[in-house]
Amino acid sequence: MTDATREDDLLAALPILSRTFGLGEVRSREFLAHGLMNRNWRLDTDSGAYAVKEITDVPLPKVRRNLAVLAGLASDGIPAPAPLAAASGDLVAEIDGHGYCVLPWVDGEHVEGTELTLDQVRDLGAVLARLHESLRRHAPGPLPEQLPAAKVGDPAKADRAAVVLIDRLASAPVTDVAKAAIEALDERRDLITRHAEARPETDVPAGPFGWTHGDFQYRNLLRDDGRVVAVLDWDRLGVRPYGEEVARTVQVQFGVGGVFDLDRVATFCSGYRSVIDLPEADLADAVTRLWWKRMTDFWQLEFYLDRDDPTFGDMFLSDEALLHWWTDRADEVQAAYAAR
Repeated sequence: MTDATREDDLLAALPILSRTFGLGEVRSREFLAHGLMNRNWRLDTDSGAYAVKEITDVPLPKVRRNLAVLAGLASDGIPAPAPLAAASGDLVAEIDGHGYCVLPWVDGEHVEGTELTLDQVRDLGAVLARLHESLRRHAPGPLPEQLPAAKVGDPAKADRAAVVLIDRLASAPVTDVAKAAIEALDERRDLITRHAEARPETDVPAGPFGWTHGDFQYRNLLRDDGRVVAVLDWDRLGVRPYGEEVARTVQVQFGVGGVFDLDRVATFCSGYRSVIDLPEADLADAVTRLWWKRMTDFWQLEFYLDRDDPTFGDMFLSDEALLHWWTDRADEVQAAYAAR
């Protein structure tokens, strides 16, 4: 979809969005190009500034369910901007086959984890823990009696997937990313073979679980004057082990440039565990599961090929460097996660 098509879709939807959510006259709009999945705009209107999201990757009933939680979280002091509601109470407008939601605009900036001070990192861990506590009180639905099994990736299946991707890349236009990815996939096949015995032994994750954000990372956090002022993008709200969200958040925030910033890993986990006492063994299990998931998953390359988007190719290569570093220093990484 071209930028022009995006603008055409929004322009056609603006009058209905304005009436539905009481925005008043739209004075200016700006497409926000930094989103990876959904499409987002800033609108300046008679009644204020708003963020508009066109929902493309998540079923609309799930979006409605997730958005309904935000007002409760905000009442607990979680910086979660609550969406505007139509007169009918609906939080999503469906226009010409597209779904849109509107939220108040929050000024701030996205700051990568390695740019944060250690005090900010510790506070961020505590913010995530408080968010988990708040979701217990304002859950969008009941928790299952036990967490569903999380299938451990099969080494042979992962190897076959790598071979398929190598063939696809070899038949695609020759680029530096494609050449580097083919070489990385050959190395990944060897890595999987050498470390298959270290994969998780069961499909049942350890530790407490509950409703979690699902993508708690710097692209979905806004900061102003050093503080988190908005947690964005609740599309992936779901039931998971708390350790899984802690482990993934740490990897995305502090696994940068092909290495983990172990001081910040330790500080974040210490901040989280100052609020929720997540047992060391349960967190270690989550870290191992995340490592093996990264070992056997190729989603960035699939997006790179399917969407012809070089951003995902670069993400794959960056994460590949981290995977090798992580594998070579697994004990150091586990020790950093275990810090209090």
